[in-house]
Amino acid sequence: MYNPQSKSATDFIDHAEISASIEHARRHSSDRRELERILAKGALMKGLDHREALTLLESTDSEIIERTASLAREIKQRFYGNRIVMFAPLYLSNYCVNSCVYCPYHAKNKNIARRKLTQEEIKAEVMALQRIGHKRIALEAGEHPVMNPLEYILESIETIYSVRHANGAIRRVNVNIAATSVENYRRLKDAGIGTYILFQETYNRANYEALHPAGPKSDYCYHTEAMDRAMEAGIDDVGLGVLYGLNTYRYDFTGLLMHAEHLESRFGVGPHTISVPRICPADDISTADFPDAVSDELFCRIIAVLRVAVPYTGMIVSTRESPAVRARAIELGVSQLSGGSRTSVGGYTDESRDKDSAQFDISDHRTLDEIVSWLLDSGHVPSFCTACYREGRTGDRFMALVKNGKIADCCGPNALLTLKEYLEDYASPEVKAKGQKAIEQGIAYINSEKVRGITRRRLDEIEQGKRDFRF
Repeated sequence: MYNPQSKSATDFIDHAEISASIEHARRHSSDRRELERILAKGALMKGLDHREALTLLESTDSEIIERTASLAREIKQRFYGNRIVMFAPLYLSNYCVNSCVYCPYHAKNKNIARRKLTQEEIKAEVMALQRIGHKRIALEAGEHPVMNPLEYILESIETIYSVRHANGAIRRVNVNIAATSVENYRRLKDAGIGTYILFQETYNRANYEALHPAGPKSDYCYHTEAMDRAMEAGIDDVGLGVLYGLNTYRYDFTGLLMHAEHLESRFGVGPHTISVPRICPADDISTADFPDAVSDELFCRIIAVLRVAVPYTGMIVSTRESPAVRARAIELGVSQLSGGSRTSVGGYTDESRDKDSAQFDISDHRTLDEIVSWLLDSGHVPSFCTACYREGRTGDRFMALVKNGKIADCCGPNALLTLKEYLEDYASPEVKAKGQKAIEQGIAYINSEKVRGITRRRLDEIEQGKRDFRF
């Protein structure tokens, strides 16, 4: 029976509740009174429950679709403004003992070149990331108890934080590794990680077990309950996600929101981020093997409804998506983008490795500077800020500031300061000119005269060579 407060995955991701929600949404997708009620509730900017969100997603009424998109844009602007946080993935190892049928790292793949970075190679990768301007990374590694034990992950995090190259520094390491124990999550927290990220891939248990026929990840409940263990260990920023295209999108969309409701119900704070990857080709993986493709149009509708349903949660789209889709996504609610990414082990120091060891094919091949330029042209402020993690504004403290609208008092100025660092240290002359104009415009939107004055002084100090200011 559905119970969002339960510790058991089969209770908070209840198959009968998802099936009933899908049927409810089907019956009410043309019910104008119900859709108007849902939109009115969404306009309060306090979120929707999973049934309401799925009902809104199911509507094919063009007016309802456009109003949902408009509301999503309004909510995005209210809580996140025009800021887009930038990050890059860093793959440490593609050794893996799992048999996930959608991932080229699966244990039976004999074609892919297996690699594991040494600590010296990690330093080189980090310096390559620092040379282009990144301050935040998402650490990635396959699951292998011998090749990638937690001790290796912890040592790698320490190495990443230790590297200083010119004015570069990785200020926050988010971690996307396999489900583990409460004790191991405590060790990750002690290592100073930011957000712990783990994609569910699919919430349909039968489908999940078919997609994960062997390996530790095949344990549906252990995997699905991982965020509970992480939060019990004190990691209060966690990131959810499903891989659209593996199963019917309705089921996974509903399960994702139920998972978010569970975390809110049990811990008082929902997910810090939600990622929306779609399955794409890689090595021995073909999208033709997965018939539940999600079109670009539907994908953007999913993003819009998620933004209305979970207004306070950061949303992430990676370089899996094309520039055109990413442009639409940031208008509809996405607040974080990867840029200049490599999805192979060692790909930042040797781009040729993408040809034989990438986890997935990249669709947006633009450099970080090109993406910064594009964002500036479209009226957005690229942000390299990591201040909230480093100032302890995480979990319920972060969400409280978001919900009352106060987070912008920090995020706006911090985005301008980190953009200024990027312009001074890494940007091309053309991008530097664009960025400086955006900073001047951004200062005018800072409400507090005192904060405006401090921001201007710090911007001047950055020009003089000082770094790492934060509100």
